[in-house]
Amino acid sequence: MSVRIIVDSTTDLNNTVLDKVTVNPITIRFGNTEYTDGVDITNKEFYEKLIESDVLPTTSQPTPDSFEQLFKKVKDNGDKAIVITISSKLSGTYQSATIASEEYKDSVYIVDSKSATIGAGILTEYTLRLIQEGKDAEEIYNRLIEVRDNICIVALLDTLEYLKKGGRISTTAAIAGSILSIKPVINVVDGVINTLGKARGSKQGNNLLVKEIQEAGGVDFTMPLLLGYTGLNDTLLKKYIEDSAYLWKDSVKELPTTIIGSAIGVHAGPGAVAVAFFKNNK
Repeated sequence: MSVRIIVDSTTDLNNTVLDKVTVNPITIRFGNTEYTDGVDITNKEFYEKLIESDVLPTTSQPTPDSFEQLFKKVKDNGDKAIVITISSKLSGTYQSATIASEEYKDSVYIVDSKSATIGAGILTEYTLRLIQEGKDAEEIYNRLIEVRDNICIVALLDTLEYLKKGGRISTTAAIAGSILSIKPVINVVDGVINTLGKARGSKQGNNLLVKEIQEAGGVDFTMPLLLGYTGLNDTLLKKYIEDSAYLWKDSVKELPTTIIGSAIGVHAGPGAVAVAFFKNNK
């Protein structure tokens, strides 16, 4: 019997973890055209279409049936599964998984990450570490519930255009923000997205990211850490890493990075930079 990991495709992972988990994809729609995330559209293709399209795409969560099919395979193999979902306050994915688990409660443990994208990603990476240490599914589940509140995810957006397209801010606010080079800084706390401030330019925005990390008590470098970016290249992320080098240089040789997928990218737009880490509570 082995412990398997199931995530939804809103979870953005370090490449070293990706081939060790089962991913239940979300659906992406550009107008009347529907795509299965990670199956017939890549993250790069998504951003190419996002930039070219006049219409904001929509996403929909995995269905209970799609989860049930995965759970049946787990049970039939005599295995257990840890299921990690995007925050239940941001999506109905956790509910879909819970509905699907009714007949598989002895095989499946569902964890609301209370986070998103790379935040759920580092919780997944930690899960893999616990499996490799030989912990059983119940031990892992209990440990994840303990540590998930220590996850911090902070992001700097490069544009307000996609928040405007999604109706989250007014056209006037978006135009004013563009003229003033306003860069919103956001975080996720207890599963909810919050605005921390609005920086004038990327340099001030990077400083706000650093400040948030420091106010969290710093990074626990014994735990997984992941940085992410949206769009077609990681130029702005590299600039942030350069500007904040003093935070990392004495603790890690190299910072793991990944591209952030469609579920968050549709709202953030290209050019966003994000950091996910476990708070240093020592």
